[in-house]
Amino acid sequence: MSEMSITDYLAQGGQLTNPSNVPARYRAELMRLMATFVDSELAGAAGFADSINQGPGIKERIAAAKIVLEKTDSADKVLQIMGEFGANTDRYANHHPWTDRLTRDADIGATRTQSDMRLSVFNYPLEGWQDAVVMNLLMGLAVGVQLKEFSRVSYTPLAEAFRAIAPVEARHTELAAEGIQHLIKQGAEVSDLNASVTYWWPPVLGWITPPVPANLRLLACAIPPMQSCVRIGQISPRPSLKPSGSPPIKVCPKTHAP
Repeated sequence: MSEMSITDYLAQGGQLTNPSNVPARYRAELMRLMATFVDSELAGAAGFADSINQGPGIKERIAAAKIVLEKTDSADKVLQIMGEFGANTDRYANHHPWTDRLTRDADIGATRTQSDMRLSVFNYPLEGWQDAVVMNLLMGLAVGVQLKEFSRVSYTPLAEAFRAIAPVEARHTELAAEGIQHLIKQGAEVSDLNASVTYWWPPVLGWITPPVPANLRLLACAIPPMQSCVRIGQISPRPSLKPSGSPPIKVCPKTHAP
């Protein structure tokens, strides 16, 4: 199948199911997408693993350990598909120090390298349990939107993997929301939580708002626009994105998230 015909085929809703019928350009972009997901999951899991013992109680530590385990498992699901395209799955997880982080004030934009395709947000360090919970909530909101799109990718085995991963990631977001509620009930300073929201939301938002690149158009999935504001409610377990133009980003300890 030629490059021109594959574009037409995908534009009409066509699906590819086997590495043998994937053209070179499509394969390259598919591998890039998968590497970004796998590297981000491994880096995210590694960073959060360091926060497990900072949890204020046993339940929080169990939840954190569960998130680390399941993110690693999600990475493995996609990595196995990469293996069908020739990736060395045995050495992949150890080829980069996933715990490496830059300083909090580093400004790298959306920069990535060929040896480490993690989303740039995972280059920044967590500062304590509260900061880790807030970051996981915000990232979970963004990933939830993204996985809906990735589940429509035109390579069927990968779309199926993303559909299996989506509810797992959704539960991680719910656990983070529950963690925020518990922190507030235990007397956490709302101003401290707001500071973490203010710090993390721009880099989280930064990787999901650019115009849809040609590579994702080729793969027949798109990056939808994310809203620019989020409220975290005290009671609602499902924090929601607010429309553009809403009040400034803040944690609201006495109101429901609409």
